Amino acid sequence: MAKTTSVLGRSEARSGLMLISPTALYAVLLLAAPLGTVVLYSLLTGGRGVITWDFTLANYIEVWTGPVYRAIMLRSLLVALSVTVVTVAIAYPIAYFVSFHVQPSKKSLWLFLITIPFWTSYLIRVFLWKVILGYNGVINSGLLGIGIIDEPLTWINYNVGALVVTLAHAYAPFAILPIFVALEKIDRSLLEAGQDLGESRLRTFWRVTLPLSMGGVIAATLIVFIPTIGDYVTPDLIGGGKLPMIANLMEVQMLKINNKPLGSAIAVSAMVIVAILSVAFVMVNRRFLGPAK
Repeated sequence: MAKTTSVLGRSEARSGLMLISPTALYAVLLLAAPLGTVVLYSLLTGGRGVITWDFTLANYIEVWTGPVYRAIMLRSLLVALSVTVVTVAIAYPIAYFVSFHVQPSKKSLWLFLITIPFWTSYLIRVFLWKVILGYNGVINSGLLGIGIIDEPLTWINYNVGALVVTLAHAYAPFAILPIFVALEKIDRSLLEAGQDLGESRLRTFWRVTLPLSMGGVIAATLIVFIPTIGDYVTPDLIGGGKLPMIANLMEVQMLKINNKPLGSAIAVSAMVIVAILSVAFVMVNRRFLGPAK
């Protein structure tokens, strides 16, 4: 009997392995192999198209000590954090309203409306914000038309604020949906029990709703923060090329200067920063909000 069970277990394990092997091989070829190649390149010596197989940490030293590289990394980090805070701050009230104040029969319609921005290309949405915030754009034209200003405003475009607004709009739906799912999973009887015990709506939200929905908040934070810090198109278009971020710096090193080892070191450094901050987000959630769940 035990032998038969063992044989069946091995057979099921073999079947499961055969089932996932194509996907695993695909993931290895398209994710692990390129990542390993980037790490390898970052340890090589070279520049201007010439690469020698002499392993060194000089590329990382240059990235972490060079004032230009540090300034661009810091800007990328600040922009990504600002976008994340703004996006989650906008997304949570919307998700809360849809979850708690919209009739169940109409929630699907609201979610449908929230996903409408996905119907258009990300690039088109960025271009639209360039038109809205431009020197002769919608905002300046409207303010000039009603006589509030005498000449177009120059500070609403090509700055960090414009980047944050554009990126927050682009990633808002990604933040709304996981928060909404987390709010939907909350047992409404817990909220009623809190109010029955004399808690105000605000304290019930702070002590019950928010902790129980923090899983969705952390998910939204990671979903927004990770792609934002590596965004390439928005700094180039909305920033007018004057506010490069990490991805723009990598593009310059990889394609224009043709210094693949240094560009790879920048890419690996960015991945390490994102990984550390992502783990920190998750640990904060578990440390301070775990017991409330």
